[in-house]
Amino acid sequence: MPTRPQARTLLAALATAALLAGSAGVASAADATPIPKAAGPTGDGAQVLCKRVPKIDRRLHRALKRLDAGTARRGSVARLQQRVDNARKADHSEVAGFLQDRLDFRTSLRTNLEQRQKDLNSVKDWCAKNDDGKAGS
Repeated sequence: MPTRPQARTLLAALATAALLAGSAGVASAADATPIPKAAGPTGDGAQVLCKRVPKIDRRLHRALKRLDAGTARRGSVARLQQRVDNARKADHSEVAGFLQDRLDFRTSLRTNLEQRQKDLNSVKDWCAKNDDGKAGS
């Protein structure tokens, strides 16, 4: 009869062997059955996009309104500019550099959102002319 430490070692070895045998069986079963691939899109999603245009327009408008707000509004360009100016006045150059990078990104974000709004307006016009994208379906 094995001693206690030998019994634990034996049980651990048996458990490992059972685990390896079980996972090998699962792997071979998975290899035998082919997994069907998902089909790609059949259209351009115009109908769904036309349906979502009002929500997207509201979201873009809300984001631009926040960016263009004054210093009292969190997330505005003016507020972040004020923080950069305060950091420079306090001679916190590392903080000012970090905030300046965020300010540069936020300024470019405004430009990007304005371009998206223009693009969305042209999509809105297209949807109006094409029965909200149903004509292509």
